Amino acid sequence: MRLEGTRVTPRDFPVNAGGLCQKGWTSGELLRGGDRLTTPLVRRGGELTPASWGEALDVVAAKLRDLRNQHGPDSVAVFGGGGLTNEKAYLLGKFARVALGTSQIDYNGRFCMSSAAAAGLKAFGADRGLPFPVTDLAGADVVLLAGANPAETMPPFVQHVRGAELIVVDPRRTPTAELAGLHLAPAPGTDLALALGILHAVVAEGHLEKSYVDHRTAGFDEAWRIAAAWWPERAERVTGVSAADQRRAAELLGKARNAYVLTARGTEQHATGTATVGGWINLALALGLPGRPGSGFGCLTGQGNGQGGREHGQKADQLPGYRKIDDPAARAHVAGVWGVAPEALPGPGRSATELLDALGREDGPKALLVFGSNVVVSAPRSAAVQDRLSALDFLVVADFVLSETAERADVVLPVTQWAEEDGTLTNLEGRILLRRKAVDAPAGVRSDLGVLRDLATRLGQPAERFPADAGEVFEELRKASKGGTADYSGITYDRLRSGEALHWPVPAEDHPGTPRLFLDRFAHPDGRACFAAVDHTGPAELPDAEFPLQATTGRVLQHYQSGAQTRRIAELVDVVPEVFVEVHPETAARAGLADGARAVVRSRRGETVARVRCVGSLKPDLVFLPFHFPGEGRANLLTNPALDPVSRMPEFKVCAVALSQVDEEVDA
Repeated sequence: MRLEGTRVTPRDFPVNAGGLCQKGWTSGELLRGGDRLTTPLVRRGGELTPASWGEALDVVAAKLRDLRNQHGPDSVAVFGGGGLTNEKAYLLGKFARVALGTSQIDYNGRFCMSSAAAAGLKAFGADRGLPFPVTDLAGADVVLLAGANPAETMPPFVQHVRGAELIVVDPRRTPTAELAGLHLAPAPGTDLALALGILHAVVAEGHLEKSYVDHRTAGFDEAWRIAAAWWPERAERVTGVSAADQRRAAELLGKARNAYVLTARGTEQHATGTATVGGWINLALALGLPGRPGSGFGCLTGQGNGQGGREHGQKADQLPGYRKIDDPAARAHVAGVWGVAPEALPGPGRSATELLDALGREDGPKALLVFGSNVVVSAPRSAAVQDRLSALDFLVVADFVLSETAERADVVLPVTQWAEEDGTLTNLEGRILLRRKAVDAPAGVRSDLGVLRDLATRLGQPAERFPADAGEVFEELRKASKGGTADYSGITYDRLRSGEALHWPVPAEDHPGTPRLFLDRFAHPDGRACFAAVDHTGPAELPDAEFPLQATTGRVLQHYQSGAQTRRIAELVDVVPEVFVEVHPETAARAGLADGARAVVRSRRGETVARVRCVGSLKPDLVFLPFHFPGEGRANLLTNPALDPVSRMPEFKVCAVALSQVDEEVDA
């Protein structure tokens, strides 16, 4: 991409093929926005007031030292983000475990792809969103998209699947579903039952790739014992998707020369997300797709560095290179690179939702450092998260705008944006990209790497242990990742600058990278992929007389994540200025609501106020809210923090709600 004034112009690149969405081409406006933070802020007398960098960092270091001395290292927690560069994610994890000695670190990627990652690891032995280049999709005859709406969330992606017969699984008639030849609209939280029904049809109609299953997989018999009971008519009763459409999907996939099954947040953000993704992987394995040229299974990434962000140590249970933190060999390797004793490294900490819920409690962290996240808007049951932040002794936020989370901080540290620094990102296909600095940061702004170095030295660490130069950090990351699943050791900035397309693993500097995983064997010791013996259980919360509707959440074209960035761009706000709730016209009428009216959407956890949009294609018992808005418009005031037992993903995508008119007297 090139920056021309405040307008971003795309370069011709394989993934976007010269395209950008509206969020992309307007993103330059953030660099010089009127409310850009350019000086540290320290809370005095209840107000955030300007301070020098020296003063702000001294305040942070002194408070962290005091809390650790009084309550131990786990009294301080760190919360990262999937938008951080690989270098930042790596150094943040190292800072938490070495400079702070805390196990309490996780990141907002736990809310994004953790269920797909857990299911992928179990099935294939390795987790890479797409284990093939995205350009391979152009050769597909059929693509099934489960819980994905790329026409709004990542429009340039759509061109890769336009030549295929699309099967879209989504409760809503989204712009992506409009492109589909077959739209399957299951009730929210029933995707696994649908996957089981289609798998049953695949086997019953003779589309099982038996040779592939016999020679390249394990566990089919156990998975089939469950799927055998899910004939399509039974799945229809649970999901609402007709048995005929399930069989049509099985036929399209089974007869295709090249086919792909792709999942995204809609099928993953559930308390059963890992099992549900496992169900879609089972379908792909039964069809013989993964590890076959021209076909496969994959997961679409949700954040700017959603893949790399979970590979290098800001996740509670991981060390760099996608190593497990409780693996003695992994601990010894990384400790050797860091120059510390393996026993000095803490063990696994709390996952994101559990970490936020523990803040300020007797046995929980007393301080929190936040980098690249806005949890007041993005976390489930966000009113409770806001309460937990208020219970902290100390909150530090590094950001470039005063987000809703930063507004509550004791210290705010202004940091660089994407165009003001070098660093690498890893895209959805496991390709490492070097993002070059395009403009100078405003005076008074520092990089996240510099902030971590300055805090680490104040906490007694040698400066050379925490380099502030992205290139130096990457050189260390290469060593730390060597031999791991996500092996970057053969990647150099010089190779990236020269334009080499390097997909991990890249175990040596003369290695060309691995654009297609699993062609010869899967990453389990026996080389086989594993079916998952998974069954449908349904949402954690069902509608009842008090809360008769189901709510689901998602994105819109003009906004991104918590909206802290996109809500500051006039061109985007003009199109979608506030939260809305999509409602079937008959449902709205029963609640006494007209199109354009303001409505209260209430769940067992809280309520939000949103503008009604009547949508005739929506299921009468379903409402939809985007999650980009703050204050009383937070969709996550409603959402259920029930967690997947494996991935610890919250159930963002379905909860029971009631719809009513706004009390005008209270509203006034």
